[in-house]
Order: sequence, then structure tokens, then C-alpha cells
Amino acid sequence: MNEDWSDEWLDEVVTGNRLVLFMKGTPEQPMCGFSNRAAMVLSQLDEPFTSVNVLSDPNAIPSVCSWSDFPTMPQVFVHGELIGGSDIALEMYQSGELQKMLEDGNSS
Repeated sequence: MNEDWSDEWLDEVVTGNRLVLFMKGTPEQPMCGFSNRAAMVLSQLDEPFTSVNVLSDPNAIPSVCSWSDFPTMPQVFVHGELIGGSDIALEMYQSGELQKMLEDGNSS
């Protein structure tokens, strides 16, 4: 991915992929516990997801947080909609709400 961290690029990533995780590190090498938790939750869904390493560029975190109006990392997007960070993703997964969001998106 060729990140430029512009609002247009961020819009493109989030609307062009069903499931997006902005995280510190990668799913294979997470660089914080919250990012690790979010990646583990998404990997349980048996759905491909796009991950973006916000540690790859010092402009990434401020750009993403400003664009999404959400102050922390990681950030999980489903069908272009911010659902929140790792705690919210885990709660939604445990309740089945996250799976339902993905199913609902399949039928539209």
C-alpha cells in the first residue's frame, strides 16, 4: 500500500475494503497489546481484512485520528464505518454483533 495519509487516501482504504484495521505493527508482529487484541478478534472472523501499520510513518497516527475523529489506536472499520478500538471490537465479536454487521454487508 502506498500511504500518503491524506483524507482522500484514508477514505479510499476504508471504503475500498470490507474490514480495515489501523494498528501499531502488523497482525503478524503487533507492537502493542491493544493492536494485538484487535488483530486477533478480526482473525477469528474468517474474513480477509486489511491492516495498516500506523508506525510506518510519524504522520500516520495524527492523520488517522484527525480524519476519523477517534483519539486512539487501533481503529476498526467495517463497511466504511468506524466501530471503535480493540475493546469495542472484542465486545461486538463476543455478542455476535460484529459477525452480523459483516453478514448484513454481504446481502446489500
